[in-house]
Amino acid sequence: MKQAWLKPFTWAVIVETNRQLCLPSGALHKPTSGGYEPARQLWESLHRNEITLAEAADLCRRCHRLAPFCNFNGNTFVAVIRRVIASIALPLDQAAALRSLAGHIVAGIATPEEQIAFAALLDRVAANPGHTSS
Repeated sequence: MKQAWLKPFTWAVIVETNRQLCLPSGALHKPTSGGYEPARQLWESLHRNEITLAEAADLCRRCHRLAPFCNFNGNTFVAVIRRVIASIALPLDQAAALRSLAGHIVAGIATPEEQIAFAALLDRVAANPGHTSS
């Protein structure tokens, strides 16, 4: 099911999410010289598009890998995909599993088994017409 899952998450929201994540530990919140602009351009070119949830997770993973910020790149984009998943009306167990699996995919640490489980869970969610985003 394609939707504009990431549309509310403008680049300004991404930057603020990173700033908020850096704040408690006093980590440096600053753009990187090499990754910030490519990540911003990639995000801005795709985040408003209607895409699958798997494609949304992949966009978050790709931007994380570009390392647009000095710290907490993975946490920033994992927070975004988890907020997207939180907007979907799902049974609690499915929502928890989807958040966990999506977080591992975005962070780039998902095992092949987790990737398969993520795809299977997305298929189940898409097959159930009672699940809608809020």
